[in-house]
Amino acid sequence: MLKRVTAGVLDVAFAEAGAPEGPPVVLLHGFPYDVHAYDEVAPLLTARGCRVITPYLRGFGPTRFLAQQTPRSGQQAALGSDLLALMDALAIARPVVAGYDWGGRAACIVAALWPQRVRGLVSGGNDGYNIQDIAGSIQPQAPEYELRYWYQFYFHSERGRNGLARNRHAFCKLLWKLWSPNWRFDDATYDRTAASFENPDFVDVVIHSYRHRYGMVPGDPALEDIERRLAAQPAIAVPTVALHGEANAVLPAGGADRRERRFSSNYRREVIPSVGHNVPQEAPREFAEAVLSLI
Repeated sequence: MLKRVTAGVLDVAFAEAGAPEGPPVVLLHGFPYDVHAYDEVAPLLTARGCRVITPYLRGFGPTRFLAQQTPRSGQQAALGSDLLALMDALAIARPVVAGYDWGGRAACIVAALWPQRVRGLVSGGNDGYNIQDIAGSIQPQAPEYELRYWYQFYFHSERGRNGLARNRHAFCKLLWKLWSPNWRFDDATYDRTAASFENPDFVDVVIHSYRHRYGMVPGDPALEDIERRLAAQPAIAVPTVALHGEANAVLPAGGADRRERRFSSNYRREVIPSVGHNVPQEAPREFAEAVLSLI
């Protein structure tokens, strides 16, 4: 059964399982996914005594903004701030924070800026450093990499906003197929998650996210201090496991050569064969083992 808590600017809906006194773990989903990405991960963790908290991010599922005037921002600072506020609201002391895509970004931000609050980090995708370099986003990548980000460029236009609003079910299902080409999910699995895309703020938050990361729109003024700190591309000083799906069709496998300047504590990277972008749902055992290795 879902629980709710007021945390920062949100009324956060979250699942909680396991022993209340167990070592805490916060599992964070990405776009376009939701808490069901961890349906098979959470039981593996609770079986080992963990307290597992899995929130719906802003703009997803039953999570709601508390005030109409709050900007429907999807910027990276908002995701990090939301995670920190949730940890405060639930009095979670030094959890392992684990995520991928948007959720991995939130986890990386809290680990980088408030390392004293984090026991360890599991981050999906590439080398695991999911903090955006917004100033550097103007620089093009190789054409084959630019192709992977077509959906982001689509979202830069009003046609893209309207397309997401009108066709969100089919659009996000296409991303699932493209990003995880070896994952044979059924309609019931997708539909269970796609219900979260009916959140009234989903489109606004998603569009803002993919425009802000390229410096195309301003962020929430309340979050500018965090964005300034993130612009320095801070190193992550907590023990980290980076998980990369070998078949991830949106994020290239390179970048591991930069890990020494990005991670200043114990670090391990694992590439999982045949797995795509949605690491916890495609490889739940490997994801759970990565979390448990930090406890």
